[in-house]
Amino acid sequence: MKKLFNLIGLILLLAGCKTRNIHFTIPEQTLPVSFQRYADSTTIADMQWRDYFADRHLVTLIDTALTRNPDLNIALERIELANAGLLNARAALRPSVSGNISPALRRYGLYTMDGAGNISTEITLGKIVPADLPDFYIGLQSSWEIDLWKKLSNRKNAAYSSFLASVEGARFVTTALISEIALAYYELIALDNEQEVLSETIRNQEEVLDVIRYQKEAGRANELVVQQFKAQQLNTRTLEREVMLKISETENRINFLLGRYPQPIERNKALLFRDLPLEIATGIPSQMLLNRPDIRAANYQVQASRFDVKAANAEFLPGLTLTAGLGYQAFNPKFLLQTPASLAYSLVGGLTAPLINKKAIEARFSMAKSSQIIAMYTYQKAILNGYTEVVNELTRINALREISDLKTVQSQVLEESVETSSQLYASAKATYLEVLIAQQNAIQAKLEMVDSHKKQLMASIAIYKALGGGWK
Repeated sequence: MKKLFNLIGLILLLAGCKTRNIHFTIPEQTLPVSFQRYADSTTIADMQWRDYFADRHLVTLIDTALTRNPDLNIALERIELANAGLLNARAALRPSVSGNISPALRRYGLYTMDGAGNISTEITLGKIVPADLPDFYIGLQSSWEIDLWKKLSNRKNAAYSSFLASVEGARFVTTALISEIALAYYELIALDNEQEVLSETIRNQEEVLDVIRYQKEAGRANELVVQQFKAQQLNTRTLEREVMLKISETENRINFLLGRYPQPIERNKALLFRDLPLEIATGIPSQMLLNRPDIRAANYQVQASRFDVKAANAEFLPGLTLTAGLGYQAFNPKFLLQTPASLAYSLVGGLTAPLINKKAIEARFSMAKSSQIIAMYTYQKAILNGYTEVVNELTRINALREISDLKTVQSQVLEESVETSSQLYASAKATYLEVLIAQQNAIQAKLEMVDSHKKQLMASIAIYKALGGGWK
């Protein structure tokens, strides 16, 4: 029997010992050592978001969102799901023990080995085994799969890596949420400044219109001039109403991100013209790998997929399971707890391995292999995307800074041109059309100046997020 068991064990072992490659690679891309000409090791991603934004109204809004935003709460629950999976994988490494109370009634056929033997066997002194035999059992049962080939350990490690990936996923949602709220907040204060520009323009246009009406009464202007200036003022009022509508919609969007119903948003519109630093501390690309939650999550997914491949490969090898039971068993409850007469126990070891029809295991191994390769490409894509985002935002910030300076000068020049054209028109040295064009250009320049400052602030948010800031 010993030789027979050894032979069976050898057959089962050889059945799963086919060599399989479990180490997969994809073409690598070398990460640049710096972001173009930026090579400083200091990065704004290390700053806490409270210090980076430094506006009490915006900080209050973000604090509210971090406790009430539905998407963030969903991401946090995904962490709990991943943690439950990890606990389940850890539990598989330990033996399971369960209590068992099982009353039963058995009857064997007369023309069976058990039935024929019972009719001539005494169950107690002078009493034959009854045809309807009660059976009472109370005790413990245990099962334990021995982790011979680290299959269960690899599953546990895969679950742990997935758990870490879910944590990084929640951090990425946090970063995205903070960024989205800040963008909407800066959009809102830019709209406030646009409204202020339009309101001031409407007041100026009203003053000019009054002058034109007086000139008409004095015979120095006609009704056409009055209509043209009135039409321009009506157009400005229309723009103002459109801006007010956008303000309402933006406030509602911020409230939605905060997980609350629409209400007024406190803000500081002067923040729009805050000067940005001349140099953005980007650090080096390797720091981005450590700071960006999406890249960290992708890395953990690669690790999880590698453990999944190892676990799938171990399924081809023999598995050893031990089962045991210990308790009391009797046909009558009054004999149930008698020791050692009613004591019952068992210990069974089972060695199993797939021999025929291993397609299901091969399919799981193939799926694990493809999942690992996908995870590796996803990680590589995340790095490439992160680096590209940083470089794009650096270029954008530098360009927007120059554009903003030019728009500021342009606005000042056109504002002076309005005053000049009005004076020339009053002295009959300019036409009303030239005054209208000067006013329209001045309005457009002011709005473009506001927009350029808004884009600068938004770019500062984008570079902060691209470098991995916002979750600390």
